[in-house]
Amino acid sequence: MHSIGFLTIVDFDEAPAVLRCRGDEDRSTQGSRRQALVRALRAQADVTVDLSELRFADASLMLDLAMLARRLRAHGRAVLLRGPQPQIRTLIELVGLHRLPGVRVDGPPHAIV
Repeated sequence: MHSIGFLTIVDFDEAPAVLRCRGDEDRSTQGSRRQALVRALRAQADVTVDLSELRFADASLMLDLAMLARRLRAHGRAVLLRGPQPQIRTLIELVGLHRLPGVRVDGPPHAIV
Protein backbone atom coordinates (compact mmCIF):
# COMPACT_ATOMS: atom_id res chain seq x y z
CA MET A 1 0.00 0.00 0.00
CA HIS A 2 1.29 3.46 -0.93
CA SER A 3 1.30 6.53 1.24
CA ILE A 4 -0.53 9.53 -0.17
CA GLY A 5 2.79 11.15 -1.08
CA PHE A 6 3.53 8.39 -3.59
CA LEU A 7 0.12 8.07 -5.25
CA THR A 8 -0.14 9.27 -8.81
CA ILE A 9 -2.33 12.35 -8.72
CA VAL A 10 -2.50 12.84 -12.49
CA ASP A 11 -2.37 9.86 -14.83
CA PHE A 12 -3.33 9.03 -18.40
CA ASP A 13 -4.96 5.96 -19.92
CA GLU A 14 -4.75 5.62 -23.70
CA ALA A 15 -7.85 3.52 -24.40
CA PRO A 16 -10.06 5.42 -24.03
CA ALA A 17 -8.01 8.61 -23.83
CA VAL A 18 -8.63 9.76 -20.25
CA LEU A 19 -6.46 12.08 -18.18
CA ARG A 20 -7.43 11.74 -14.48
CA CYS A 21 -6.71 14.49 -11.96
CA ARG A 22 -7.14 13.66 -8.27
CA GLY A 23 -6.61 15.23 -4.87
CA ASP A 24 -4.89 18.61 -4.75
CA GLU A 25 -3.07 19.97 -7.78
CA ASP A 26 -1.00 23.12 -7.61
CA ARG A 27 2.35 24.52 -8.64
CA SER A 28 4.18 22.20 -6.22
CA THR A 29 2.79 19.11 -8.02
CA GLN A 30 3.28 20.46 -11.55
CA GLY A 31 6.39 18.37 -12.24
CA SER A 32 4.65 15.14 -11.26
CA ARG A 33 1.90 15.66 -13.84
CA ARG A 34 4.25 16.28 -16.74
CA GLN A 35 4.59 12.63 -17.87
CA ALA A 36 0.80 12.14 -17.98
CA LEU A 37 0.38 15.37 -19.97
CA VAL A 38 3.03 14.33 -22.49
CA ARG A 39 1.23 11.02 -22.99
CA ALA A 40 -2.10 12.84 -23.41
CA LEU A 41 -0.55 15.10 -26.06
CA ARG A 42 0.16 11.98 -28.14
CA ALA A 43 -3.47 10.81 -28.00
CA GLN A 44 -4.96 9.82 -31.33
CA ALA A 45 -8.47 10.75 -30.17
CA ASP A 46 -10.25 13.44 -28.18
CA VAL A 47 -9.10 13.47 -24.55
CA THR A 48 -11.46 13.36 -21.59
CA VAL A 49 -10.07 15.02 -18.46
CA ASP A 50 -11.71 13.36 -15.46
CA LEU A 51 -11.86 15.98 -12.69
CA SER A 52 -14.38 14.16 -10.49
CA GLU A 53 -11.80 13.32 -7.79
CA LEU A 54 -10.01 16.68 -7.88
CA ARG A 55 -10.57 18.61 -4.63
CA PHE A 56 -8.30 21.61 -5.18
CA ALA A 57 -6.42 23.12 -8.10
CA ASP A 58 -4.67 26.37 -8.85
CA ALA A 59 -4.07 28.22 -12.09
CA SER A 60 -1.00 26.08 -12.92
CA LEU A 61 -3.23 23.07 -13.64
CA MET A 62 -5.62 25.23 -15.68
CA LEU A 63 -2.67 26.52 -17.74
CA ASP A 64 -1.47 22.95 -18.33
CA LEU A 65 -4.97 21.94 -19.46
CA ALA A 66 -5.17 25.00 -21.75
CA MET A 67 -1.83 24.01 -23.32
CA LEU A 68 -3.11 20.46 -23.78
CA ALA A 69 -6.29 21.72 -25.44
CA ARG A 70 -4.40 24.08 -27.76
CA ARG A 71 -1.96 21.40 -28.88
CA LEU A 72 -4.66 18.76 -29.37
CA ARG A 73 -6.83 21.22 -31.31
CA ALA A 74 -3.92 21.81 -33.70
CA HIS A 75 -4.28 18.10 -34.57
CA GLY A 76 -8.07 18.17 -34.89
CA ARG A 77 -8.82 16.82 -31.42
CA ALA A 78 -10.75 18.24 -28.48
CA VAL A 79 -10.79 18.13 -24.67
CA LEU A 80 -13.81 17.28 -22.53
CA LEU A 81 -13.59 18.33 -18.88
CA ARG A 82 -15.72 15.78 -17.02
CA GLY A 83 -17.13 15.92 -13.51
CA PRO A 84 -15.57 19.02 -11.98
CA GLN A 85 -16.68 19.69 -8.41
CA PRO A 86 -18.23 23.15 -7.89
CA GLN A 87 -15.00 24.80 -6.69
CA ILE A 88 -13.10 23.40 -9.69
CA ARG A 89 -15.87 24.45 -12.10
CA THR A 90 -15.63 27.97 -10.65
CA LEU A 91 -11.87 28.02 -11.27
CA ILE A 92 -12.34 26.76 -14.85
CA GLU A 93 -14.77 29.59 -15.49
CA LEU A 94 -12.69 32.25 -13.69
CA VAL A 95 -9.63 31.52 -15.85
CA GLY A 96 -11.73 31.11 -19.01
CA LEU A 97 -10.63 27.55 -19.81
CA HIS A 98 -14.21 26.68 -20.83
CA ARG A 99 -14.13 29.36 -23.55
CA LEU A 100 -11.13 27.98 -25.42
CA PRO A 101 -11.80 26.44 -28.83
CA GLY A 102 -11.92 22.66 -28.57
CA VAL A 103 -12.75 22.63 -24.84
CA ARG A 104 -16.11 21.44 -23.50
CA VAL A 105 -17.20 21.09 -19.89
CA ASP A 106 -19.91 18.59 -19.03
CA GLY A 107 -22.86 19.78 -16.96
CA PRO A 108 -24.46 23.18 -16.53
CA PRO A 109 -22.38 26.33 -15.96
CA HIS A 110 -21.60 27.12 -12.33
CA ALA A 111 -22.81 30.48 -11.02
CA ILE A 112 -19.82 32.58 -9.95
CA VAL A 113 -20.61 34.57 -6.84
